[in-house]
Amino acid sequence: MSQMSATDQFIFYMQENGLYVFNQFLDHFLISIYGVLLAALVGIPIGIFISKYGKASNVVITLANIIQTIPALALMAILMLVLGLGKTTVIVTVFFYSLLPIIKNTYVGITTINKGVTDAGRGMGMTKTQVLYMIELPLSLSVMITGIRIALVIAIGITAIGAFIGAGGLGDIIIRGTNATDRTAIIMAGALPTALMAILSDILLGAIERQLDPVKRQQKKVISPM
Repeated sequence: MSQMSATDQFIFYMQENGLYVFNQFLDHFLISIYGVLLAALVGIPIGIFISKYGKASNVVITLANIIQTIPALALMAILMLVLGLGKTTVIVTVFFYSLLPIIKNTYVGITTINKGVTDAGRGMGMTKTQVLYMIELPLSLSVMITGIRIALVIAIGITAIGAFIGAGGLGDIIIRGTNATDRTAIIMAGALPTALMAILSDILLGAIERQLDPVKRQQKKVISPM
């Protein structure tokens, strides 16, 4: 095998270990998804709250920014003291890193809505809750999806580092590759699926974002044939 080219070694490795790589791919994706979904459950309500109470926005966004400045491996090491080794620590790390884009995009999405639209809703007798659920959230949904999109791409990269603390995923293959004789093929077997996952996730969420964008939907209706 040492006499084969890097590409041939990669193909050979995938033929022999394809199922293992696929299982690690799924583990990697699920860890990333769980962390981002948890961040969305917490971050979206926080984003809505600070959009209504502007004085709190600077404090919350600054705190989220501070978390982003902590190196991922250092944050994992801190969390590991409480949560131990494994996937839970990585999921919580992804959660913390995903908060900033989700909170910020939720906040921006709601605060940049044309005030005339929300005033019209109130003029029709809508309550604040009705304005939020019937006007503000639908109009800001595409911007919120953008935040989740950014968070997921970041999460996929962070999850790869999680292999250092026993979380598995594609990062585990990359680490194995650094210690192997024919390292290039094994590193590629971990790195290429990781890059592919990030690209496909970005494309898929980008398509969802475009579908939920009210401006683009309206443009499609205008230019579509009668």
